[in-house]
Amino acid sequence: MTTHSTDRQSPGAGAAGSKAAAAIEKARAEGRAALIGYLPAGFPDVQTTIDAGIAMAENGVDLIEIGIPYSDPVMDGHVIQEATVEALANGFTVPRIFDVVEGITRATDAAVLVMTYWNPVMRMGVRTFSERLAAAGGAGLITPDLIPDEAAEWLEVSEELGLDRVFLVAPSTSPQRMQATVDASRGFVYAVSVMGVTGARTSVGAAAQAVVDAAHRAGAERVCVGLGVSSSAQVREIGAYADGVIVGTALVAALRDGGVEAVAELTRELSTGTAKVSAGGAA
Repeated sequence: MTTHSTDRQSPGAGAAGSKAAAAIEKARAEGRAALIGYLPAGFPDVQTTIDAGIAMAENGVDLIEIGIPYSDPVMDGHVIQEATVEALANGFTVPRIFDVVEGITRATDAAVLVMTYWNPVMRMGVRTFSERLAAAGGAGLITPDLIPDEAAEWLEVSEELGLDRVFLVAPSTSPQRMQATVDASRGFVYAVSVMGVTGARTSVGAAAQAVVDAAHRAGAERVCVGLGVSSSAQVREIGAYADGVIVGTALVAALRDGGVEAVAELTRELSTGTAKVSAGGAA
């Protein structure tokens, strides 16, 4: 089986083997930051998650993160926690994640990544999970509690199957850890803009740009910022220096309060902020 290079120094080469990289590079070529939307799987049910994911893709989202509901999340704020609790109460089980991914990838061209704590992957088996994800059309995994030092099996299997490996960096990440994380990532590096749990915020803060700059200096070709983004103004602010902007809590709240149409409407609004702004102020 053909393996794919982890070299992210060449945007073209990276995009050739990575669905996430290809989506971000397409946005870059169009003069904008990529818009990435997050939803928890099974909230309020599997079909609605699929429908909301399709609505995001049809209204301006380039990449979609689908989170596996977890009983003890360490970085989710109360909006996402409540959604995942409801999904679990409604009977969501880990294997249904592949139904969600396949439902979205069959209907759209968006790259779909699964965001998950590592325990559900280990319980199913890294290879089994990865093979089922690839078969469903998934792009790869975002793993908030997995560090490259402990990811040997995932590094091997993802390389074999051509799946993206998205690791997280934060304001507290040391230069050594930053370099190791950038080197191990495939697709993009996920920059956490603030310390703490997820949740919409009125401001993003200067720490986000510092993390992105540090990741770029370490050789990351694509760095996307998440945690706290809830408006097109914030998308525009972050998109000026990041390669992609990740929105989660605001979209989950929209789905909770207004259903799929509210998700579509918010996505359209957020997408108006993705155009890159030049030094002179014109998009």
